[in-house]
Amino acid sequence: MDTIDELLTRGVENIIPNKEKLRELFASGKKLNIYLGIDPTATQIHLGHAVPLRKLQRFVELGHHVTFLIGDFTALIGDTSDKDGERPVLTDQQIQENFKTYKSQAEKLLDFSKINIVHNSEWLSKLTHAEIIQLMQHFSAGEFFNRELIKKRLTEGKHVGLHEIMYPVMQGYDSYHLDTDIQLGGTDQTFNMQAGRILQKDLRDKESFIIANGFLIGTDGRKMSKTWGNAVWLTDDPNDMYGKIMSLKDDLIEEYFLLATNVPMEKIDDVKQRLVGGENPMTLKKELANAIVTELHSKEKAEDARMTFEQTFQKKEPTEDMVTIFHTDKDTVDIMNVLVESGLCKSKSEARRLIEQSAVDINEQVVSSQLASHRSGSSNIKLNEGDIIKVGKKKFIKIQR
Repeated sequence: MDTIDELLTRGVENIIPNKEKLRELFASGKKLNIYLGIDPTATQIHLGHAVPLRKLQRFVELGHHVTFLIGDFTALIGDTSDKDGERPVLTDQQIQENFKTYKSQAEKLLDFSKINIVHNSEWLSKLTHAEIIQLMQHFSAGEFFNRELIKKRLTEGKHVGLHEIMYPVMQGYDSYHLDTDIQLGGTDQTFNMQAGRILQKDLRDKESFIIANGFLIGTDGRKMSKTWGNAVWLTDDPNDMYGKIMSLKDDLIEEYFLLATNVPMEKIDDVKQRLVGGENPMTLKKELANAIVTELHSKEKAEDARMTFEQTFQKKEPTEDMVTIFHTDKDTVDIMNVLVESGLCKSKSEARRLIEQSAVDINEQVVSSQLASHRSGSSNIKLNEGDIIKVGKKKFIKIQR
């Protein structure tokens, strides 16, 4: 697989208008204008957010003109593309503070010395009412209200603000203002990125492209989200990061190699063959955890994390001052009662909160994902002699009969 083919396929869900035309553009040798925009509405980046950042860095390495756009103006509107309600309005100070932490994390993946950083308030705040009205004429309100989540909110009687219509128009103008050849973003951004293509075509008679990347699944098999506590954060310390990767479901190994690392495709093909051949997934997850921690921290810290994991979890040898022995003669127990009766949680409400945050696992398996499969909604769980329950980072319970 050549470099361009990998760029156009690895982690890519869709290319608009099509991959063949974009390949021809790359073959022309032209240095392309490529941009990725983020609204700094949060302070942390997880591995899922990092997927387009990795792609952007590849374009930097190929010498293209790359722009990292901070949506400080569009953040005042709020993008609801992947939300079932309006976003809260942020202040200018909140936006600037968020980007400070965001940039320090993104630097783990992006070489900002070779990237043009812009704020869209530089041009969007200067548009006159007449210019905004002219821009709006290029779009249909019907197309906006027919979007799945917008239609769902309207059907449920929820509020849909008129200002939300402005978001894709403003994002589209970003693309036009920057004269982009390629926009990068998640599949949930396709509608907004299409607005940029429309303005480029209507106002400049220029064909531009969209590369829409796929989403990385969280450690419990659901969409990676802070709400569900299933995210691997770029700010995680090496031990936590390594441990989270080791808790992955086996069927996510290949996907994480593909989307969450810069490992060569030849290595990923080898991983796929080894999985098909029946190799122990634990071995491959160790290689995956090593790759991710090495890229985001260092090779030395990845090795230290491996040794810590093997001593603490795989060999079930947490140090004595971290272990609480819990005696039970029952096969099935209420996990929240165990946490409270062992003294590691003060109340069942605290135990429930830690479980919901995926901060409790049994033998490397997150408890929240196990309980999610219980149709009864019960917090009862099966425990065996010698099982190790981990609570937070440094608290352990060992089950004895």
